[in-house]
Amino acid sequence: MTALSTIDADRSAALAAAEDAGRLDDAFLARFDEQFPRLHDLFAALYGGRNDGQEQLAATIAAASASWNARPLDLKVRDAQRAADPDWFQSERMLAGVCYVDRFAGNLAGIRDQIPYFRELGLTYLHLMPLFEAETSHPAGENDGGYAVSSYHRVDPSLGTMAQLSELAADLRASGIALMLDIVFNHTSDAHEWARKAVAGDPEFEDFYLIFPDRTMPDAFERTTREIFPDDHPGSFVPIPPKDGSSDGPPRWIWSTFSHYQWDLNYANPAVFRAMAGEMLFLANQGVDIFRMDAVAFIWKRLGTPSESLPEAHLLLRAFNAVLALAAPSVAFTSEAIVHPDEVVTYISPEECRLSYNPLQMALTWEALATRDGRLLQDALDHRHALPAGTAWLNYVRSHDDIGWTFADEDAAALGIDAFAHRQFLNRFYTGRFDGTFARGVPFQENPATGDARVTGTTASLAGIEAGDPGGEDRVILAHALAMSTGGIPLLYLGDEVAQLNDYSYADDPARRSDSRWVHRGNAPRDRYAERGDESTAAGRVFRRLTKLIAARQLAPELAGNELIGFRTDHPSVVGFQRPGEASTVLVLANVGDAAVHIDALTLSGFEASASDLVGDRDLDLTDGIDLPAHGFVWLRVEPRAA
Repeated sequence: MTALSTIDADRSAALAAAEDAGRLDDAFLARFDEQFPRLHDLFAALYGGRNDGQEQLAATIAAASASWNARPLDLKVRDAQRAADPDWFQSERMLAGVCYVDRFAGNLAGIRDQIPYFRELGLTYLHLMPLFEAETSHPAGENDGGYAVSSYHRVDPSLGTMAQLSELAADLRASGIALMLDIVFNHTSDAHEWARKAVAGDPEFEDFYLIFPDRTMPDAFERTTREIFPDDHPGSFVPIPPKDGSSDGPPRWIWSTFSHYQWDLNYANPAVFRAMAGEMLFLANQGVDIFRMDAVAFIWKRLGTPSESLPEAHLLLRAFNAVLALAAPSVAFTSEAIVHPDEVVTYISPEECRLSYNPLQMALTWEALATRDGRLLQDALDHRHALPAGTAWLNYVRSHDDIGWTFADEDAAALGIDAFAHRQFLNRFYTGRFDGTFARGVPFQENPATGDARVTGTTASLAGIEAGDPGGEDRVILAHALAMSTGGIPLLYLGDEVAQLNDYSYADDPARRSDSRWVHRGNAPRDRYAERGDESTAAGRVFRRLTKLIAARQLAPELAGNELIGFRTDHPSVVGFQRPGEASTVLVLANVGDAAVHIDALTLSGFEASASDLVGDRDLDLTDGIDLPAHGFVWLRVEPRAA
């Protein structure tokens, strides 16, 4: 084994390894010259103290070269197209959809059959929830909704095959729809080949995980880490059998941040980086356009810290980014970091993750609807929305996951709000434990010891449609109007466009009853989809209004990109912002309150009097002011007055 040396020596070793793996073409060599100095610096920072650093870096480069040689021609064409249009994801025509393959369409063939519907809806980006083989040791087959991956080279047999996935990706690409899949790279299933070999004592794989012979080190780590899934197990470690396989000896302990069958990988070992980079390269060559980088905050561990959002986590993401830039340069990363807002933005850059979920806007949209007060959301848009050039938010109303109240305590305090008490109120409100609530949510991972909990439920059930609240449909549309106008890519959880309600049958399923998130992961509501053209139904009314929003967004170039300028009124219930374009501006005003408000002419006097309502298809005279009904909004095309 050889440690990292000078950049010239390590470059020579990497090129020699790549040549041994196959031909080196000019395109790859050009990108190698561009990316290798960056990747070398990152390896030096991560693995400079390892005696196998040069060997693993060279093996990573060789894998990238072999992957490029095997990359299908149509994907190389996509690489060239994306290089010519690097901001392709900034368009006002972008719309993402997300679904579980089995829940929405049965299998991959069923998803393929849905492509005409995706085009009808206007999707340009499809996130398919985890679809890889996800076997675990759980007796009921529980696998965290597919986030306990046992093989990235095999699709879950009930969904299809890897060949079908590749064909689906090609069909989506031909229809103008980019495919996003999760790369669950913080951990594997305990049934993964690497995990089985590690438990068996294979010296090559024992160091792929963090395994300790007794509780000494786990106890030391757990003094500063937090419990993520307290319903599953306490702390950050779970017991595994002794190395000899006996059942009566003292157990060993393995790091398991999430469920007990999800074992964290040890990225302090460069062989783990090289192996996971190989998985990403394989999937990129199946036609995946975007990787959702799951649980990015947890990927590096250090004693005496929370082992979340450490500097090395960012170095790892940049290193993976550089490897994909070598062999699949059109592939983009999406960050999924449900952490403090100050930490979320640190993962977003062209060198790390070009796209990021926007958990703060999502959570504060629901906070505003519950409190009928838009000030926390307004402050977040004013002060926390900006991103580096070449990046974008993925804005969503809800996802497959729970709602966590990730606003900053200091932001709440600035408005005189006690953050802890406020989160308790929001949990009670959205789980039906507050008098007068319109929501029908379910608690997730409720921890009586700390009072912590998150919330699950479909958009329609949380917004009041399930409860029969007269404002329910308006809240659904309002929440999506915000997600579609603040900037970035709006993400629609498929089923929400027809007001899908909670599915409580998960409680009868042994493999799902312990995870309340399945309440909002029901099968596609075929009855409601059949009603989408019938405006006498909630499904039909919501579908018509949402598709009208989508069409209006597609015709508003001002809504491209991410630039946003806050716009404040005298009404706490009104959230306002401007989206400037080349020739005009779109002014968005949204009333989260239960009472109508009037925005007076003075507040609007910075704009010319004539305005166009992009959703309402009407012209307005701003000298009359604007009336916003309860849960109402406008997208106004306006012209700022000359100074």
